[in-house]
Amino acid sequence: MFFRLFKEGFLFAFNSIIVNKLRTFLSLFGITIGIFSIISVFTVLDWMEKSVHDEISTLGENVIYVHKFPWGLSMNEPWWDIIKRPVVTKDDYVAILNRSTRSASVCLSVGQSVQIKYKKNLASDVYASAVSPEFENIRSFEIDNGRYFTPEELAAGRNSAIVGAVIAEKLFEKADPVGKQVTISGKRTNVIGVFKKEGKGGISDNGMDEQTLVPLNFGKTFMNMKNNFLDATLMIKAKDGVLVQELSDEATMILRAARRLRPEMKDNFAINRASLITQSFSGVFAAINIGGWIIGGFAILVGGFGIANIMFVSVKERTNIIGIQKALGAKRFFILQQFLVESVLLSIIGGILGIFMIFLGTLIVNYLWELNMYLTISNIFLAIFISGIIGVVAGYAPASTAAKMNPVEAIGYSF
Repeated sequence: MFFRLFKEGFLFAFNSIIVNKLRTFLSLFGITIGIFSIISVFTVLDWMEKSVHDEISTLGENVIYVHKFPWGLSMNEPWWDIIKRPVVTKDDYVAILNRSTRSASVCLSVGQSVQIKYKKNLASDVYASAVSPEFENIRSFEIDNGRYFTPEELAAGRNSAIVGAVIAEKLFEKADPVGKQVTISGKRTNVIGVFKKEGKGGISDNGMDEQTLVPLNFGKTFMNMKNNFLDATLMIKAKDGVLVQELSDEATMILRAARRLRPEMKDNFAINRASLITQSFSGVFAAINIGGWIIGGFAILVGGFGIANIMFVSVKERTNIIGIQKALGAKRFFILQQFLVESVLLSIIGGILGIFMIFLGTLIVNYLWELNMYLTISNIFLAIFISGIIGVVAGYAPASTAAKMNPVEAIGYSF
């Protein structure tokens, strides 16, 4: 009996929606915009969080990064004191390499922006990283074409380079970069490999896509290693079973001794971890999340009022029919669920349209910028759930009004 009543109520609701197309569209509009606002924010947040986690996986959760500047949004020291710090040098690298007992691998990476030229093609502001031999043991990456440096190339500082996928596209277009000779800051360099394209992430850089890797000793020929504004980083990977905090404490002691810092003096370097990225962005994610709920909430609220208003109009239009149904023995529950189903159906259709708009948006964004953004199943279910709740809340008052009507007065009602 319940399912039969529900089926009849659903058919009444569906017929009302089909007959009143303009009214249906106006009812859906507010819910569609509201769901679009909320779920689009959640979709962007999911993409950003996934990008951050992917970035952390490439950086390594058991790796610490010694740098002049601390990572994160907050600093314990004034920036004018931090900027006076010396950059990480090869002496720091040698000190950790020789004295550390808790590290599995140590790598020095020095980078700066350079110009790379191939024939008439020029790539400006390319980030070139000059790395010590241990780089491949710490940083996660894949080579799509060609090979990595040999130990001899790294030790001798041969003029070899591995370029990012985006740089390869700019310089060589459709030609095979491997074996070609380019000019990096005036130095002739042989391209021996191309990194596999990683795509843009939720953090400021594009990973290895827009980088060029060269041996450290070759990088010295076009980088001023004494420049205090050079981007130099010491990457230290912990041994199996060694906690990152233990490695951090050991590295701090070794570097303080190597830099001859007295006990009362502050550290003139920063030890960073990949987890700091998550901590830095967590507050931003939370703020965006709240903003999405607020903006979408107002739109859904307006849409809910719109549906409630339309449902009151629908009740008035069908007052005679309601009176006839009640005169024939229809219970209050049947009348109530008939209008509730219509309200919920309207709201869910509006939510589905909002989801469809987001899906199209992700396709366009991925096509234009290759962001690998997608709509998750959980967000789809959340959108439908929110739409259903709004439909129940917005439709209950009109449905209750219809269910309580006196059949005699309803039959004689003239709209």
